[in-house]
Formats: sequence, C-alpha cells, structure tokens
Amino acid sequence: MLKRIKGVRRVLFSAFMAISFLLLTPVLSLGDQKTDEGKKPERLIEMAVEYPVVVVAPKEEVSMDIIFHNRGRSNEDVEVWIDSQPKNWKAKIKTYRYGIRGVHVPSDQTKTITFEATPEKEMKLGEYKFEIKGRTVDGNFNFHKTILVKVEEKEKGTVEAKGVKLTTSYPVLQGPSDAKFEFSMEVESKLDKEAVFDLSAQCPEGWIVNFKPRWEEKYFSSIRLKANQSETVAVEVKPMPLAKSGEYPITIRVSSGDARAEVKLKIIITGTYALEAGTPTGLLSLEARQGKPANISFYIKNTGTAPNRDIKFVSFKPENWKVEFNPEKIPAIEPGDLKQVEAIITPYEEALVGDYSVGVSIEGEKVKKNLEFRVTVRPSTAWGWIGIGIIIVVVGGLAGLFRWLGRR
Repeated sequence: MLKRIKGVRRVLFSAFMAISFLLLTPVLSLGDQKTDEGKKPERLIEMAVEYPVVVVAPKEEVSMDIIFHNRGRSNEDVEVWIDSQPKNWKAKIKTYRYGIRGVHVPSDQTKTITFEATPEKEMKLGEYKFEIKGRTVDGNFNFHKTILVKVEEKEKGTVEAKGVKLTTSYPVLQGPSDAKFEFSMEVESKLDKEAVFDLSAQCPEGWIVNFKPRWEEKYFSSIRLKANQSETVAVEVKPMPLAKSGEYPITIRVSSGDARAEVKLKIIITGTYALEAGTPTGLLSLEARQGKPANISFYIKNTGTAPNRDIKFVSFKPENWKVEFNPEKIPAIEPGDLKQVEAIITPYEEALVGDYSVGVSIEGEKVKKNLEFRVTVRPSTAWGWIGIGIIIVVVGGLAGLFRWLGRR
C-alpha cells in the first residue's frame, strides 16, 4: 500500500513540474532574412576619358587616362586608336613605357591607358578636338569619345615651365576633411645633365604637404635626376582638422637653378559624415506585453562636419512583430544638432514570455548607425491569474489526494 502511495505521488509531482515548465518557458522566434544576389551580364564593357574638356596654356602638353570598365563576366580585348587630331599636334596612346593600340581588360576589372598630346609649336588660342575610338576584337562593342583641348592665356603668376616637366593624372581629389589625400606626380628632367630638383608646396594655412617615393613611408624635399630622366613622386596632403566644405587649391613647384615648373592641384572637401545614437539613460531595454505597443525614445546626433540628409530607419524584428518610428524619417541634421525619435514596438499577440532582440538601423546620407534593443515580453494579467489558478487547483488537488491516501 505504501509503495502504491509513493508511486501516485511521483506521477502527480511529474505532472505538476510539466505544467509549470509549459507555463514559464519562453521561445524566441526570429524571422529569416534572405538576400538575392543579382547576376552580372555575360558581356558589358565601357570606355571613358578622364577629362573630356581641358584648359591649357600655349606650348603646354596634355596628358590624361583613358579608362575601360569591364562589368561583364567575360574577359575582353579592346582595340583603341586616335581617329582624328588637329594639325601641328603630336598625339599618342601609351602605357608608362611604350605606345599601344590595344588593351586586355579582365572581367570585373578596370584598366587605364594614357592619352598624350604635345603641340609642335606655340598654338594659337582656341579649341582643338581629338577623336578617340575603340572596339572589341569581334566588333560587338564600339566606342567613340572626344577630348576637347582649350588653349587659353596663362593665368597671372603662373610659372612658365623651363628645363623640367611636371605631370599628374589626377589633379583634383575629393573627400572628407579627416582623410589623407595622395597625388601621383611625374617629375621629368629636360636638362642634358644630372641635377638636384627642390620640391615645395603652397597650400592653405594649417594644411600639411609632404613628398615621398611611391609605396614608401619616408619624406624628402629634393630629388636627384640624371639627364632626361623621370621619376614618380607621391604628394601627400593632410587637411587641417575639421576643415569646412569647399575647394582648396595647392600649388607644387620644382626648381633647380634656372629650371623650374609648377602644377596646380585641387582638393574638394566634402566634410566628415558621422552619427551617434543612443538613449538618454543609456539603457537599451524595455518591457512589453503580447499585442500591446511599447514605446522607447532614442536620439540621433550629427558628430560630423557635414550635414547628414535623408535619414531613414530600418528595423530587424521577430516574425509577426510590428515596429514603427515617429518621425518616420528625418530630412536633415546639421553638424552638432540632435534629433529625438520614438520607436513603437508591438510584440506578436501569441508571443511567448521571454527576452527578444529588435535591431534598428539608422541610415544617413553616407553613414549608418545600428542600435539593438532587448524587449522583455511579460505575460498578460489574465494569463497570470489563469496560471495562478491552475497552480492553486493542482496544489489543492494534491493536498486532498494526500489526505485521502493518508486515511487509507
């Protein structure tokens, strides 16, 4: 009889534990996100000239890149040539070593070659056109670009080149004020003897300009060249911290005795883009109930030097949950300004009790910031009383059963 009573007690205890486990165990359900990756076309290649229109002084040479973008899956061989050019100009297409008539462009890569034009004598003021053509070897893709060279009077104060030539393919660079800019400049001696050329820079106040060899981190202020030798020099420019948006000219000069030349560079500062986000208390957690909205406020601050425009919000939430924002988007935040946003989070009506993660991506013009909120779903009051009632009934039943079995 005693063994029977103990067996009944074990069965009832197991049933009690199972009911409690089902009432108190949370289950998290997160929706899956899938991204479909688009496919590239079999063949797609484009040709572009670096500067379709350039302005030079009389006797000044022209040099720029011709760029090929292969956006397809197939490698391409492209023929390229100068179809027409003005009289009294010598023009060619070359690499850094020799002239070429074609270029191989692997899939998903960009290749550049150099267009170079030299006037045979001092040219009259006016406009001169060069027609550049290209095609793939099978003739399926044909290209035609025009380079317009405008010969104008030299600006006052410009140094006339003599005995040395300076060339740069990218005289204008653009970026934020916290970036480090690097120009590539070719120094070519036109002297018939070895010489040491001094390098100097004229730049905005507070800016730093250094000269260094390519691919090396050491600085110098002069360079030794043999007769008719050329050397590539990297010009490293560091803007003044928090420089305002705008255009900043930089003049690089090279001299050795009577030999001298200069090149004008330009940096366009776009400002820095940075966002800071959080809650006033620093807490990223809140409580909610099934099917009931819960609110939490967070701030967004522009910690950069440029305005941040068209700020949107994207939520990453469990399946069947709802997340709304007030306001839905912010047109712009000026540097140093702060905006407050309210997130309204509504759990699924059948969400189980427990902790869930809700992510928020704050996407600005050129920068984004992520926040992750922990949402604790509490049972509704009705279910709480139902659970308590079930436990009371179970406990009462067990007590009555134990008393009945005790009498026997």
